[in-house]
Amino acid sequence: MTSRRHFIRIVPAAGAALLAAGAVRAQADMVSEKDAQATALGYVADAAKADKAKYKQYAAGQACANCALYQGKPADAAGGCPLFGTKKVASKGWCSAWAKKA
Repeated sequence: MTSRRHFIRIVPAAGAALLAAGAVRAQADMVSEKDAQATALGYVADAAKADKAKYKQYAAGQACANCALYQGKPADAAGGCPLFGTKKVASKGWCSAWAKKA
């Protein structure tokens, strides 16, 4: 039988484990450049590495953080994008669907 003291000792450890699992999960939710959708859109995690020969619409200064589709804050390292479902994109990333924020 679990005593109250034992329960009180377990709760902080369980909370820490849940927080750690959430951090690992957040890292795993990033879009991979090798995903089918990412490949089709020419997504790269670093806009400087965009294929300028293939994607002529790319211009210096374009990045996910200043795209109309980006759902994170501009200062965030990553944020959501409706094109990639529940996965996050790097704020410094770029894809061919980039659209200027209004």
